[in-house]
Amino acid sequence: MKAKALLIDITQCVGCNNCQAACKEANRQPDTVENRLTPTAYTALQEYEGGVYVRRMCQHCKEPTCASVCPVGAFTKTAEGPVLYDESKCIGCRYCIQACPFQVPRYEWSSNNPRVRKCRLCAERVAAGQPTACAEACPTGATKFGDRDELLKEAYERIRNNPTGYVHRVYGVTEVGGTSVLYLSAVPFEKLGFKTQVETTPLPALTANAMEKIPGVVTVGTALLYGIYWITNRREEVARAEGGPAVLRDKLTRGSDDHDGHIGHGK
Repeated sequence: MKAKALLIDITQCVGCNNCQAACKEANRQPDTVENRLTPTAYTALQEYEGGVYVRRMCQHCKEPTCASVCPVGAFTKTAEGPVLYDESKCIGCRYCIQACPFQVPRYEWSSNNPRVRKCRLCAERVAAGQPTACAEACPTGATKFGDRDELLKEAYERIRNNPTGYVHRVYGVTEVGGTSVLYLSAVPFEKLGFKTQVETTPLPALTANAMEKIPGVVTVGTALLYGIYWITNRREEVARAEGGPAVLRDKLTRGSDDHDGHIGHGK
């Protein structure tokens, strides 16, 4: 199966919030309206000046940092595009939350059995050849599901056909190496809260470079600690060879006696 994606055209969103309602129904979450990402809102609609609505959700990075930093492999990237989370493997370290360049994953802080929560890109529906619930529920076509390559062609075609109606950029093409959620907008992305200065290199590659340095750091640290250990032990060995602290005390005592005696002879 080809890699799938969502194309979200912000210029076509009317703020109906059907995407969130469909998402909540598909994920069996409370039917409440939420305007920010929470453990019970995998997508959230935020309104900006001029009646501009922006959906927030997991970007489903092509090379997800959350998966690269997870020490137990709780996150996986599927060939179709979804980045999935296996709560049975999660140990609650929350490195994924710290590592996500888009600050998406949420944690169930109030739960006795907390989990990381985020969009799953309707993985079961996608595997069955169906669109995501949010795309299916969108009445204006602002959210479209399909092959990533085809959606990219369509996005650039929309810009070409309406060059004054769009920012000449498709967000998600190069950000952190590319994502499975793409955006078109008439308003500069930075004015809509998008992170426009993120790396274009997949972050796991940077993580790997950093990790490669760790053995060197560990080696140097170990050498230093061993050096301190060796010096300490060597001093103790020298002290034992010379009779140790007791001998030293004896020498000092004798010195003191001799000194007193010498003074006594002087008298």
